[in-house]
Amino acid sequence: MGVGAIAKPAFVTAQFGILELTPAGRNEVRAVYGGFGIFMAIALLVALRQPELRNGILITVAAALGGMAAGRLVSAAVDRAIDRAPLGYLALETVVAVMLLAVA
Repeated sequence: MGVGAIAKPAFVTAQFGILELTPAGRNEVRAVYGGFGIFMAIALLVALRQPELRNGILITVAAALGGMAAGRLVSAAVDRAIDRAPLGYLALETVVAVMLLAVA
């Protein structure tokens, strides 16, 4: 998703029903879905090569994913609804966060 968000931000937001983006909106998608996601992946690669940093990186990435999942839960509670794409990402973020914590 990170590379896709950098190249085509509207492709990412279309999953959530946001079809048009302003330049500020594209910037936000590229930053949050693109740059942040790519650097989280790089951090996980560093964890493979730097055992002394491994647990800290795994916990940090798990916290980031857990925060996203929590935000989706709050939004679902406030809106009393959650669409399919956010629900899928909620599940993925939760599972990966738990897996990272389990191996940290």
